[in-house]
Amino acid sequence: MIKKNIVLINRELSWLAFNERVLQEAEDKTVPLIERLKFLGIYSNNRDEFFRVRVATLKRVVKHQKKAEELMGENPIRLLDKIQKAVIAQQEKFERTYQSIIRELKKQNISIINEKQLTSIQGAFVKNYFREKVKSSLFPIMLDHSTPFPYLKDHLGYLFVKLGRKDKNKKTKYAVIEVPTDNISRFLVLPKDKDKNYVLLLDDVIRFCLDDIFQNFEYDYVKAYNIKLTRDAEIDIDNDLSKSFVEKISKGLKARKRGQPVRLVYDSAIASDMLDFIMKKIKLGKEDNPIPGGRYHNFKDFISFPNVGHPDLSYKKIKPLKHPDLKDQSSIIKVIKKKDVLLTYPYQSFDHIIDLLREASIDPKVQSIKITLYRVAKNSSIVQALINALKNGKQVTAVIELQARFDEEANIYWSDKLKEEGANVIYGVPGLKIHSKLFLITRKESGTLNQYAHLGTGNFNGDTAKVYTDHTLLTSNKHITEEVEKVFNFYSDNFKGSNYKHLLVSPFYMRKRLVQLINKEILNAKANMSASIILKLNNLVDPDMIHKLYEASSEGVEIKLIVRGICSLVAGVKGLSENIEAISIVDKYLEHTRVFIFHNKGDEKYFISSADWMTRNLDHRSEVAVPIYDKQIQKGLRNIIDTLWADNTKARILGSNQNNEYRKSKEKIVIRAQEKIFNILKSKRK
Repeated sequence: MIKKNIVLINRELSWLAFNERVLQEAEDKTVPLIERLKFLGIYSNNRDEFFRVRVATLKRVVKHQKKAEELMGENPIRLLDKIQKAVIAQQEKFERTYQSIIRELKKQNISIINEKQLTSIQGAFVKNYFREKVKSSLFPIMLDHSTPFPYLKDHLGYLFVKLGRKDKNKKTKYAVIEVPTDNISRFLVLPKDKDKNYVLLLDDVIRFCLDDIFQNFEYDYVKAYNIKLTRDAEIDIDNDLSKSFVEKISKGLKARKRGQPVRLVYDSAIASDMLDFIMKKIKLGKEDNPIPGGRYHNFKDFISFPNVGHPDLSYKKIKPLKHPDLKDQSSIIKVIKKKDVLLTYPYQSFDHIIDLLREASIDPKVQSIKITLYRVAKNSSIVQALINALKNGKQVTAVIELQARFDEEANIYWSDKLKEEGANVIYGVPGLKIHSKLFLITRKESGTLNQYAHLGTGNFNGDTAKVYTDHTLLTSNKHITEEVEKVFNFYSDNFKGSNYKHLLVSPFYMRKRLVQLINKEILNAKANMSASIILKLNNLVDPDMIHKLYEASSEGVEIKLIVRGICSLVAGVKGLSENIEAISIVDKYLEHTRVFIFHNKGDEKYFISSADWMTRNLDHRSEVAVPIYDKQIQKGLRNIIDTLWADNTKARILGSNQNNEYRKSKEKIVIRAQEKIFNILKSKRK
C-alpha cells in the first residue's frame, strides 16, 4: 500500500519518460543514422511490452477501482487516460523522427521506398521475389460483416485489405494478411542502382503483389493498411494439484497467446469505415487505447535494419577485451584461487564465463556445479557446458526460473535438455521468483572441498552480454562461497533457513540490511561526519526505500542516483530531497549494472547486485547482493561509477517534470561515459 504524504512519481509515467529517453537517442543527430533507426525499434519493442504487461494489469484492476486506488495511490482510469495522452504525443514525435531519418538516409544514398515508387526493373525483381519467397507463406483470411474477425497474434503485424467496387450494389470484400516476419526478413534490399541503395519493406512487397493474391476476385480498387494488436501478457497459473509446474506454465503460455486485446495500433490513413469495421469485430472501444500510427508498425524489426551504406552509419563494433588477470591463463580456476576477479560487460569478454564452466566440466577434481538460470540464450553455450559436465560425470544442479516473462518457452526447452542428461533441475521456489545470478563450482583439492563462485548483475546469456552493461564477481573467498552454498541449499529445501553475514539476500535480509546501511549514514551525518550514498540501479520504485532516502537527505546525507529506467523518487525538493541528485544514462549499451556504495566513515562498503530497489525484488524474489572486499576492485568499480556520474553527453537529469533535460556541464572536456569506460579498461589490459 502506498504511504500517504510521500512524494512519488507514478511508476508507469516514469517508465514512459524512460522510453522517451530511448526516443531521444533516435532524435539525436550525433548518433549514426542506422543506429537511430534501431533506437526507434527498441522504443517500439519497449512500448509493446509496456502495454502487454503494465497497461494490461491496469485494465485488470479497473473493476476494483477503489481498492486499486488505495494500493496504487492513483485512480487507474485517470492513469490510463494519462498514459494514452503520453503515448499519442510520443507517437507523433516518433513519426516525425522516422521521417527525418528517412530524409537523412536518402542523402546517404539509402532510400526506403514503398511499392508505388518502384521502377519497372525493381518491380520485376519484387514480383519474382514475391513468387519465389513470400507467396507460399501468405494465407489471407476473407471477411465480411457476418464472419467473425480472425485471431491476431500480438507480436506480428497484419495488412487489413479492402477490395472495393465502384458499383455500390456490389459487396465490398475485406481480408486480413499476416506479414510473415517470423520466417522472412522484414527488409528486402533491392539491386543497387549505381551508387544508390534501395530497401523495400515486406509489407510493401505484399502490397505490390496484391493482384497476384486476389486474382480470383472481382474488384475495382484495393487498399491495404497496417494494423497491430497488443494482448495481455500475464500468465494465469491454475491450481490443479495433479499437474506439474511445467505443465501449468505451458498451459498458461497457450492461454497468454489468446490474451485479451489491450491496444490496437493502426495506420492513421485508414478509411474510417475500415477502422470502424475492425473495432466492432474485435470488440474494442475508444477507451481501449486505439493508437493512430504511421504506415508501418512492429518497428521492433528495425533493430535489424541492414546497413547497406557506409560503415560510419552504424556504431563501430568493439571487440570485447580479455580481462588482464585472465587473458594469458590456461586455468581460470587457478587465478580465482589466488584473487577475486571482477568482469565488466560488454567491454570485457563474456567468453571468460563460458571458459570457466568448460574448464570445470572436464576438470577431474571438480565434483559439482550449481547454477541459477533466468534468461537463457537461444543457442546457449552455458547450457552446453553444463551438459558436457554431466557427460563427464559431474553433478549438476540447475535452478531454472520458468516464470521469466517472455522467456518461459526457452527455459522449458533447456530444462528438458538438462533433465535428459541427468541434471538435478529445480523449478524455483513456490511464490518466489529466482532472479539471483549465481553459480558454484565445488572442487576436491588434496582431500579438501574448495568452492569457486560467480555472483553477478546480469543473466548467463552470451547474447545480452554484448549489449547490456553488467558486472560479475568471481571469487573463492570462503565467507562468500559458504553463503552462496546456503542460498542453493534454500533452493533445494525451501524450509531450510540460514543467516547471512556477508551476502544481502532477499526476501529475507536484503531490505533490512540496506536500511541499516542507510541508518549508519544518517547517524554519521547527524554527528557532522561525511556521509554519502551512491546507487546505480535500473529502477527505483519501492516507497519504503524512497522514504528512507528522503530521510537520509533531510539529515544531510549526500546521495547520488544513476537510474536507467523508472525512478519514482523526486530529487532536489527543498526540505525533502535537496541532497539527492539523480541522472539517467541511455546510450549504445543498456545500463544494467546495480551497484551500491556507502561512505561508512571513509571505509566504503561496495556491493554489486541482481536486485533493483523495487518491492518485487526486495520482498517477492530471491536476489543476492555481494560485497566487494578487494581494494583494487573497489578502486576500479569506483572509477567506473565516477565516470558514469561525470557523463555530460548522454546523462539526463531525473526531475519532477520528467522532461529528460540533458545534463549541462561547465567542463570543456566532453565525457561520454560508455566510451571512456572502455578506454579505461583497455588501458589496464596492457
